[in-house]
Amino acid sequence: MREAYIVDAVRTPVGRRGGGLSAIHPADLGAHVLSALMERTGVNPAAVEDVVFGCVDTVGPQAGDIARTCWLAAGLPEHVPGVTVDRQCGSSQQAVHFAAQAVLSGTADLVVAGGVQSMSTVPISYAMLAGRELGFDNPFAGSKGWAQRYGTREVSQFAGAEQIAAKWEISRQDMEEYSFESHQRALRAIDEGRFAGEIAPIEGVTTDEGPRRDTSLEKMASLRPLVEGGRLTAALSSQLSDAAAALLVASPRAVQEHGLTPRARIHHLSARADDPIMMLSAPIPATAHALARTGLDISDIAVVEINEAFASVVLAWLKETGADPARVNPNGGAIALGHPLGATGARLMTSLLCELERTGGRYGLQTMCEGGGQANVTVIERL
Repeated sequence: MREAYIVDAVRTPVGRRGGGLSAIHPADLGAHVLSALMERTGVNPAAVEDVVFGCVDTVGPQAGDIARTCWLAAGLPEHVPGVTVDRQCGSSQQAVHFAAQAVLSGTADLVVAGGVQSMSTVPISYAMLAGRELGFDNPFAGSKGWAQRYGTREVSQFAGAEQIAAKWEISRQDMEEYSFESHQRALRAIDEGRFAGEIAPIEGVTTDEGPRRDTSLEKMASLRPLVEGGRLTAALSSQLSDAAAALLVASPRAVQEHGLTPRARIHHLSARADDPIMMLSAPIPATAHALARTGLDISDIAVVEINEAFASVVLAWLKETGADPARVNPNGGAIALGHPLGATGARLMTSLLCELERTGGRYGLQTMCEGGGQANVTVIERL
C-alpha cells in the first residue's frame, strides 16, 4: 500500500506588513525555509525530485516561478525543478496535496512542498493595479458565460464574509469575541514557546509579529465596518503578512533509503467548491466530504486548523460541523497571526503537526476558504 509521509516542516515567523520581514526578497524568504528544511531532515537535497510552492499575485519579485527561484537562491542543486501553484489562499495547502499525490502515485519519492508570500512587497492592491494597467478592472468582466450564470453580482471576499455572517446569523459581537480569543490564544502560545520548534528565525525576527497584546473588545467595538452597513471590521479579518513555510513529503521507499523518521502520515486529501459569490463557505461541504470519505467523525479530530480569513468563516463552520471550539485553532489563527496568502496553507500544516505532537492527538484536519468558492481539506495522522 502506498503512503505519503510528512518527514518535517518548518516556517519563518509571520511578519506584519511593513514589519521585520518586509525588506527581505520573497526568494530569500523561501530560500530560508528550504535551507532549514534540508538541514533539519539531513536529506541530500540532490535527491529531491520537485519543489512545489504556493504563491498568490506572482508579479514583480514573486514572478518567474518563485518556487524555482527560492530553491536556487538557497544554493541548492540546479537539477531540481520547481513549480508554483495558485489556488488563491489555499495555494500552499494545494502544494502539499500535489507533493503527496506525486508520492502516492509512485511517480516521485521525495518532494518539497510549501509556499511564500511577501504582502509588504506585493500587496493585493498592487496586483489589482497591474491588471488595471492592462485595461482589466474586473477579471470577470467581458465573460459572456460568467455573466449568463452569475450576472453582475459583486465578487468580493468582503461581500462573501458579510453574506456568511448574515446567512448563519453571526453577530458582530460574536465575531469580536472570537477574534479577541484568537489573539489571546496566539499570545499564550508565544509566551509558552509552543511555536519555537517550528520557526526558523530570520534577520533577527524570532517570533510572529501579528498578535496584539493591547487589543480589547472595547477597541474592536470602536472600529468602522469594512463595508457600509456591514458587520465585519479590520479586527475581524486576517492580517496582511509576510512569511514562508516548507515541508518534506516522502514515500516509504525514500524513508528507508535516506534513513528518515516521518512525523505524520497524510491520511486524506481533497478539495471541494461552493458558491463563488459567497466565496468563503466551501470549508463546510469540503469538511463533510472529507469526513465521509475517511469514515471519521468530527469528534475523532484532535486538532483543527481552519484559516481565519474572517471570523464569520470559522463561526459558520463551527455551527455546521459541531466541532469542539477548544480544538479549533487552539493557538490562534490568521486574525492574530496573519495570513501571508501563498504561505498560509503550509504554515497551518506546520503548526497543525506540532500541535498534534504537543498534545498527543492522533488526527488533525486542516481546511481553508479560497478564491472562487473553493476549499482544500487535509487530514494527517501523527506517527
